[in-house]
Amino acid sequence: MNLFDVYPLIPVTPVKAEGAKLWDDQGQEYLDLYGGHAVISIGHTHPHYVKRIQDQLNQIAFYSNSIQIPIQKQYAEKLGELSGYPDYRLFLCNSGAEANENAIKLASFATGKSGFISFSGAFHGRTSGAVALTDNPKIVAPCNAREDFEILHWGDLQAVELRVKQGNIAGIIIEGIQGVGGIQVPSPEFLTGLANICKDFGVKLILDEVQSGFGRTGKFFAHQWVKNIKPDIISMAKGMGNGFPIGGIIISPDFKSSYGLLGTTFGGNHLACAAGMAVLEVLEAENLIQKSAELGAKVMEELKHIPGIIDIRGNGLMIGIDLDREAGPVRSELVKKYHIFTGSAASSNTIRLLPPLNIEWNQLNSFISALTQILAQSPILK
Repeated sequence: MNLFDVYPLIPVTPVKAEGAKLWDDQGQEYLDLYGGHAVISIGHTHPHYVKRIQDQLNQIAFYSNSIQIPIQKQYAEKLGELSGYPDYRLFLCNSGAEANENAIKLASFATGKSGFISFSGAFHGRTSGAVALTDNPKIVAPCNAREDFEILHWGDLQAVELRVKQGNIAGIIIEGIQGVGGIQVPSPEFLTGLANICKDFGVKLILDEVQSGFGRTGKFFAHQWVKNIKPDIISMAKGMGNGFPIGGIIISPDFKSSYGLLGTTFGGNHLACAAGMAVLEVLEAENLIQKSAELGAKVMEELKHIPGIIDIRGNGLMIGIDLDREAGPVRSELVKKYHIFTGSAASSNTIRLLPPLNIEWNQLNSFISALTQILAQSPILK
C-alpha cells in the first residue's frame, strides 16, 4: 500500500528535535522557523513537556468522557487564568477544524439559525462546515458547499451589516490574525465593528485563534491586541499541545450546556490534557508570551531594512514577509543552503515565520542574515 499523495514535501527527513533545532537522518542540523504550521509553541521536546507526558503515560493514557477526568478541570482553571477568560467554559476536542466545527454548531444551536459569514483569505479547516467558510474553492467538495455560508471581503463592515440585516445569520467567524491568508492582521476598527454588529443583531462572534493563540502574537490570543473584544466563542488548537493533538473552544457564559449537545471520543483525554498543561506551565514559567512580543518586534524592525522586502505584517512571532519576487525559490534556498525552515502562504510572494516561542535572538538573526544574502542576489529569483 502507498500513501495517498496529497502533501508537497520538503526533501528532508527530521529524526531528532530540540528547541528550535531539527536534525535529519544524515545528521544535518536545521533551524525551524515554522514549527510544523505554528504547532511547536514551547520548543521541540521541551524537558518539562516530555516529563509531563511520560508521567501521565505511566498512570493512565486514555479513557473516554464517560468518567471523571480531574486533569480536564485543572487544565480549564489554568487556561482561564492565563488567557484572561476565567468566566468562560471549555470544551476540548482534537484539532482546529474540529474546534471550528463545534463553534459553528454551538452558535447555530444558540440562535436557531444556519447561516455564517467568513472573510476573503480565510482558512478555518478542511472538514464539512469549516471548509465551507474557507476561502479556497479547490478544497471545497460539492457536498461541502453551502448557500447560507458566505465569504465576504476582508474589512468590509458595510457588506457584513447588509448581509446580517437580510437574516438567518447565526455567526461571524474571523481569525485573530489570518495565517494561511498571509498574516493579515484585522484592524481594531474592523474587529470592533464586527463585535458591534454581532451585539446589535444577536449574532455570535467566533474568533478563530487556532494558529494565532497561545502566546504566538505576544498576547495570549491575537484579538487581545484590540481593547474590549469579548468573542462569544474562541477556537484553539495548534500551539495548544506543542505537537500533541488537542483542540478546543472556550465558550461565553451566555451559552447553556446540556448533555449530548457536543461530544467527542478522544477530546480531553489524559495525555492531551497533560500536554496542554505542560504548555501553559512553560508559557508562564519562562515568560514566553512577553518574549514573543519582544522578539517579534525586534525581527520586524530588522526586516524593514532589507532590500527586496516590500511589506511586513504580524504581531509577536507570527510574521508575514512579502517579497518583490516569488517566495518559493527563496524558501528552497533557505532550506538547501542555509538549512532554515520557513512557511508558505496563499500569496506566492509571502514567507511566514512561526517559530517556537522560546527561540533565541541569535537564531532569528541567522535567518535575517541568510534572507539578506539571498535577496541581494541578482537577477531576482523566479
